[in-house]
Amino acid sequence: EAVEARGIPFLGLCLGHQLLAEALGGKCGRSQQSEIGVMEVALTESSESEIIFDGFPEKFFCLQWHGAEVKEIPVGAKCLATSPSCEVQAMSWGPRAHSMQFHIEVERDTVENWAEIPSYKSALQQMLGKNGTGALKKSCLDNMNHFNMLAERLYINWLQTAAQVN
Repeated sequence: EAVEARGIPFLGLCLGHQLLAEALGGKCGRSQQSEIGVMEVALTESSESEIIFDGFPEKFFCLQWHGAEVKEIPVGAKCLATSPSCEVQAMSWGPRAHSMQFHIEVERDTVENWAEIPSYKSALQQMLGKNGTGALKKSCLDNMNHFNMLAERLYINWLQTAAQVN
């Protein structure tokens, strides 16, 4: 109702991406293959007409940590980014609702904090092995400047979309 009827700006990341899809009539479910790690995402042609990804490269690395995904986008939504294991990595619905399955809002302690959650740690170790936490933390630290640059660009772009008049 907030997005659809009142046009309130929305930015959803990971679970927020899935919740937006479900709230607007899309469908989510378990992924065929979980994505955990620093992985590449590619923008789609639909992203070219959207402000949210202005200044982004066509392909970029981001943090993935999910075992569920958007399986069917809502009517009227556009898929803005994709990856080999997850078809709907980002979407938009209307001029001011955007969501992404991936994370670029990564901080130096993100991996350690998330690994304290038993189910997250278990999924991480299943995908990356016993030293998965250390390996993923190193990969994130190696990409931190990239993540920060993209996160800043994303937030600036989202603020521009949020200011649009319906």
